[in-house]
Amino acid sequence: MEREKLLLIPGPSPVHPRIINSLALPTVSHVGPEMVRELTGALENLKKIVFCDKGEAFIIAGAGTLAMEMALLNTVASGEKVLVLSQGYFGNRMSEICRTFGLDHEIIESQWGRAVLPEELEEKIKGGGFRVVVATHVDTATGSCAPVRDYAEVLRGRGLLFILDGVCATAGIEERMDDWGIDIILTAAQKCFGAPPGLAVLVFSERALEKRKKIPAIPAYYSDLLRWLPIMKDPAKYFSTPCVNEIRAFYESTLIVLEEGLENRFLRHGRYARAIRAGLKKLGFSFFTEEPFQADTLSVVNYPPGIEDKLFRSQYYERGVVVAGGLGETAGKVFRMGHMGNLSAPQVYFALEALEKTLDSLGYRFERSSSREAAKSILGE
Repeated sequence: MEREKLLLIPGPSPVHPRIINSLALPTVSHVGPEMVRELTGALENLKKIVFCDKGEAFIIAGAGTLAMEMALLNTVASGEKVLVLSQGYFGNRMSEICRTFGLDHEIIESQWGRAVLPEELEEKIKGGGFRVVVATHVDTATGSCAPVRDYAEVLRGRGLLFILDGVCATAGIEERMDDWGIDIILTAAQKCFGAPPGLAVLVFSERALEKRKKIPAIPAYYSDLLRWLPIMKDPAKYFSTPCVNEIRAFYESTLIVLEEGLENRFLRHGRYARAIRAGLKKLGFSFFTEEPFQADTLSVVNYPPGIEDKLFRSQYYERGVVVAGGLGETAGKVFRMGHMGNLSAPQVYFALEALEKTLDSLGYRFERSSSREAAKSILGE
């Protein structure tokens, strides 16, 4: 059997043995008592993780892109206008979804490696006639983390609905729905939650859900949250067969998040990000994302001269670590390293040691063990 690789792509992230064991449990009835208990528990825990006392959570078979589509289709009424704040590839995908469904929209695009600034948002919404604003918290193509709390302050009291794409942030970077005034957080199971892929995850505020109820019809059937709402309130009811095993695994992942403690988890993500970047800098790497916008959940790393993308990633893979190539304009110029979810300190050290072995095999000159020592100075282990 092939040796397991350490998955440090921007998602899926490494899956904890507890979650794997939960996934491997025998499949149960999708309306049976086990599923009722675990789906209900996952929904309740999800609201705690995004600091939402009221509102409704939804966990549905799909992925982050489905959650993006559902958030838009269930809140944008006919004739309304959407403003998309794009930090990169996945902000642009929001624009593509709007275009696909004929939703009137405009987009503010930041330079890749930066994020849209709050003052740009404030200027744009003056007289723009927008009813919904959507932003990506962390764009996995660019590594840019948006100033979400500042966006929310700009939008406070203006009557606009605020949708946040938290796919690469939720459960790893702070998101406070009630306190900040976020109306929808959409995410997926496979990134900061550390569960296997297969679920579209959303939390709607009371205001967002009330808006859906006032829209007579939307251009969707499976994606219509009003069809799912009765099931989320009582999982013993049926609309469409859920991903039973994936939901059980996701429930276990939410337990792990809450057991660690949200503040501890957010701090750990920041600490590991600093440790990995310190190690990479010692080896001569630089970062595509400008420092004020660097996310705690992944790094987009520039190659130094003489390192070829595909050869580097294949050699790193042979030494037990999987990283991702660049997307769009960064293809061939960077690699993307995820450091999110239930990653451990020994895994951080393993990744850096394997990186040094990879660089050595490529004839790249560096100070041996320097990356581990740099990381150790931050992790304190």
